[in-house]
Amino acid sequence: MANESMADYEAELTSSFRVIKEGERIKGMIVDINDDEVTLDLGYYAPGVIPLSELSDDPDFSAMRDLKIGDSVEAIVLQTDDGRGNVELSLKEANEISAWEHLKELEEQETVVTVRIKESVNAGVVAYLEGIRAFIPASQLALTYVEDTDEYIGKQVEAKVITVDESAKKLVLSAKAVLKEREAENDRAKMAMIVPGSIFEGTVESLMPYGAFVQMDNGLTGLVHISKISMKRIKKPSEVLSVGQKVRVKVLEVKDGKISLSIKDVETNTSDIVTDVIEEFDYKSEEIPNNPFGALLAGIHLDE
Repeated sequence: MANESMADYEAELTSSFRVIKEGERIKGMIVDINDDEVTLDLGYYAPGVIPLSELSDDPDFSAMRDLKIGDSVEAIVLQTDDGRGNVELSLKEANEISAWEHLKELEEQETVVTVRIKESVNAGVVAYLEGIRAFIPASQLALTYVEDTDEYIGKQVEAKVITVDESAKKLVLSAKAVLKEREAENDRAKMAMIVPGSIFEGTVESLMPYGAFVQMDNGLTGLVHISKISMKRIKKPSEVLSVGQKVRVKVLEVKDGKISLSIKDVETNTSDIVTDVIEEFDYKSEEIPNNPFGALLAGIHLDE
């Protein structure tokens, strides 16, 4: 007991000579929480008090819910005497300093975070992350541009930190980045299930000089090279295809995240897009005397 009493006495003596300065970061233990303020034991002759306005800028923050007596917290000294003999502190200023450091880490590590949309503003919405006001542009709320951002108020979204600028107090998030990543994961899983030789229904998405992009009914898009569109020679895909046209395609290869397709190799629908299947041969019955089909082909002369 004597040792404990001496230790207590030395601690009190040390605290009596301690000088707290404005702007100092100080640690204390919460000893009281009410609707107006949070009181800390600073190990100092005067208690520390954090006014409600200095707890957090996050509208979702609640002292009664998010803090508890006995918690150890760090705060910034605003005044050494608030007029009532207390040291006035700011929790949000202390949190803000460490928050920007943490936000930079989240950006660098591309960490997925969950935030709740608090309000709709011009060209986007506002949420709070680490107590810091964050902006999500309408172009980054979904995979496509969101016209009515009011629909997102109150909703939780997963997002990534894409801009952290402490000097400008600018924090920007993107939900689209997460959605694109999830979409890519789903596409990879779908691709892993595709077996070359499989036949799919599809829709022509776009036409290029070198071929046609077709979206299959599993949601994936593949390329039909111009040489795989028709049995007859064509100079451009638009000669036999149009955007929006329904086609059947055969999977030739899945490699490096790309799908190679063929229309002409689908036996059941070649008649729909192919004319003059036999175009490069001049069959003569005498050349294939042992072939029973020679007689049928005799006399057919096609231009090469």
